[in-house]
Amino acid sequence: MAKRPRRDQQDSGADGTSQGFEKPGGNGGSGANPEPGRGTSAFEAPSDEAMGAEAVASESAAIEAELHPDIVALKREIDGMLAGNARIATEAAAIQDVDASCNIIGAGFGSGDARAAAEASANLLPGEPALIVYTIEKVPTEHVVAEIASAAGTQALSTVPVIQVPVGIVDAYPHRMRMRPAPGGISVAHFKVTAGTLGCLCIGAKAPRNNRLMILSNNHVLANSNGASLGDCICQPGPADAGSCPADQIAILEMFVPINFSGGINYVDCATGWAWPDRVRRELMYLSGGSPVFFRVGSAPVAAAPGMIVGKTGRTTQLRQGRVSAVNVTVNVNYGSGRIGHFRDQIAITGIGGDFSLGGDSGSLIWQWDAARRPVGLLFAGGGGTTFGNRITRVLQALDVALYT
Repeated sequence: MAKRPRRDQQDSGADGTSQGFEKPGGNGGSGANPEPGRGTSAFEAPSDEAMGAEAVASESAAIEAELHPDIVALKREIDGMLAGNARIATEAAAIQDVDASCNIIGAGFGSGDARAAAEASANLLPGEPALIVYTIEKVPTEHVVAEIASAAGTQALSTVPVIQVPVGIVDAYPHRMRMRPAPGGISVAHFKVTAGTLGCLCIGAKAPRNNRLMILSNNHVLANSNGASLGDCICQPGPADAGSCPADQIAILEMFVPINFSGGINYVDCATGWAWPDRVRRELMYLSGGSPVFFRVGSAPVAAAPGMIVGKTGRTTQLRQGRVSAVNVTVNVNYGSGRIGHFRDQIAITGIGGDFSLGGDSGSLIWQWDAARRPVGLLFAGGGGTTFGNRITRVLQALDVALYT
């Protein structure tokens, strides 16, 4: 049955989401801030959102402060090597090849299980921190050590345990039903993209954006990997799932953080779409027995830590549970057409009982698996059974938004 535009429909969602928000392109109130020096109302009250920038810096510093200086220094050297590799690959417009000189594509801080400890390059005591090194293919440990030594020297390699995790080429996930109002965890995309996942809702931290109800996902899902224009149509479901514009439009592209494909450092792959309030809802969803189950997550972020149990619901694999395997991860991500994004301070997750994510799950919100379900990250890439996510504090800071969950 042919789908028709629903641009003028104003039915509220089940939770009344449409109340109080401006429609995309509308002429809402200016929401001007009070002038300085006009009494106590001119001052901002303490809030988690206002501390976003400080939290981003302090979380990374706290992680490194608990580690031996050798492991921190060694990872920084690998970070520099990976940045150079990303720049060279992009300039040559070449996809990463399995090569003895560039088999390493990522590194992070973590700790290994019993099997990993047995394969570590140096003695690894139970629970002791290790340097997790992500490779395109599985090679003997001494080959990994040799590649690290070529970039960072050999001084710390005898004392720092190095664990190899083969993941293949790490791809930015590019790729099922129509639902109104649309919840988090469902197919969505820019009209020129295949399909990704609607993570959750958010609102701007300052006027006039604090009067806009927005969807949160990845740049490569909502903004076509830098190739879109603000105001472009975003449809639900995504085009790969038979969605089209304007018949299935739920939002317009509102903001995105450009991805640097020239070897520069990226921390986030994220974007927002300004939504028609009646076409989206705060809840996330998953399917149980063929029927949707809706649930809410928290709005106050929590920092990821190795061993933390997390969850996500996404377009392809729906509800899955995983374990944080490493933090402060540096990884080179393949976006196709020879474009390599060099990312730092990422979260690595391994699925429990199966893959945590597959293609099409990009943009999913990652949250701690407990009753509070506090946000941890924004899923954006993966390979070889390992999923990578941006830290949610960095996402919120970069887009200047607060979660509306």
